[in-house]
Amino acid sequence: MSVKASWDIFCAVVDNFGDIGVTWRLARQLAAEHGQRVRLWVDDLETFARLCPAASADADQQLHEGVDVRRWSRQWPGVEPADVVIEAFACNLPQQYINAMAGSGRRILWLNLEYLSAEDWIVGCHALPSLQPNGVQKYFFFPGFEAATGGLIREADLMLRRASFQRDRKQQADFLATLGVVRQADARLLSLFAYENPAVAGWLDALAADVRTNQLLVPEGRVLGDVAAWLGVPGLKAGERYQRGSLQICIVPFMTQDEYDLLLWSCDFNAVRGEESFIRAQWAGRPLVWHIYPQEDDAHWDKLNAFLDLYANGLAPAADSALRAFWHAWNAGEGAAQAWADLLREYPALLEHAETWTHAQVANGDLAGKLMFFFTDWLEAVHG
Repeated sequence: MSVKASWDIFCAVVDNFGDIGVTWRLARQLAAEHGQRVRLWVDDLETFARLCPAASADADQQLHEGVDVRRWSRQWPGVEPADVVIEAFACNLPQQYINAMAGSGRRILWLNLEYLSAEDWIVGCHALPSLQPNGVQKYFFFPGFEAATGGLIREADLMLRRASFQRDRKQQADFLATLGVVRQADARLLSLFAYENPAVAGWLDALAADVRTNQLLVPEGRVLGDVAAWLGVPGLKAGERYQRGSLQICIVPFMTQDEYDLLLWSCDFNAVRGEESFIRAQWAGRPLVWHIYPQEDDAHWDKLNAFLDLYANGLAPAADSALRAFWHAWNAGEGAAQAWADLLREYPALLEHAETWTHAQVANGDLAGKLMFFFTDWLEAVHG
C-alpha cells in the first residue's frame, strides 16, 4: 500500500545537536525516499543552521531538501495538524496542537519517538498504544538494534556510498584536503567527538607515546577544552595543528551531517557521543567508543552495558574484554591509556566485528521505513 501523507515532526533542542540531528535526518529521508510531505518544527533554529548552513536562524518558515522547516515558538500559528505527528524524544506538543488534533474530525496517528536504547525492555514496549483522553491514538516508537524495534536511521543508498568511498583512496584524500588534512603514510587516523571527559588526557598520552604515527581529527565541540588542557594551550580553533610525540592533532571545523559521515568513513577509529554521531559511527563499519550522556542517577551505565551486551555478541573473549574495558574507562573518566593498549592488540578482530554488526543492523530495517510500514498498517486497521 503506497501512501502519500503529511507529517509533522516536533523537535526541542536540548542536547546540542543530537535531537535535531536525528529529526533532521528523519525528515529528509521521509521526504526524499518516501515522498511524504514533512514539516519539521524546531525550537532552536540557530542550532539547526549549524547542521544546515543554507538555513536561516531568523525565518519562521523555510524549505530545505524537500522539508518545510518551521519555527516552533510559544505563539502557536494555528496550522492544520498533519496525518502523522511525531513527538520526538518526549518534547511535549503544544496544547493548542493537541486540541486541534482532537477536534479535526480526522484519524491522526500520534507517535512518541523515544530515545535510542539497547535495554531488553525496549522490544516489549515498542509500538505499544498510549491511551489519550482526547481520543487521538498515540503510540510509543522505539529505535533500536533488534529486528523487533524501530531500527536505526539509514538512508537507502548509505551502504553503497560508504563502500565506494572507503575503497577509493583518492576520494578520501580529496575530502581530507577540504579540512586541510593530509594523511601520512602508515598513520592511524582517528576522530574525537565527545562531551567533556577526563579520560581524554590518558588516551592522548598513549597516542603520543605510540610507535606508530597517530593523526587525531577533532571537530569543534565541547571536548576541545580537554584537548587544550592536555596541550597546555589557552584554547583551540579550527585549522590549528599540534604535534606531541607520535601524535598529530588537527582541529577541524564543525561539519554538516554529510561531511561528518565522510570523516567517520575516513578514520580507523572513531570516538563519538550522544545518539546521532553514535549511530553514524556504527554505519562507518569501524571500531568506535561511545561517550554516553551521563545521568545523575548513573542510569547511563545500564544503557551502556546493555548496548555492549548486544554489540559484543560473537566476539572472542579477549576482544570482548578489551572492548568493554576501554568503553568503561572512557566513560568512567580514567584508565584509558592502558585500556587503549589492550584494545589495539584486538583491533583486527574488532574491525571485522564492526562490519559484521553493520550488516546485522541493515537486516533489521531502517527507522523511516519502519515508520512508513507502521503507518500503512495502522491505516489499514482503522479503515477496516
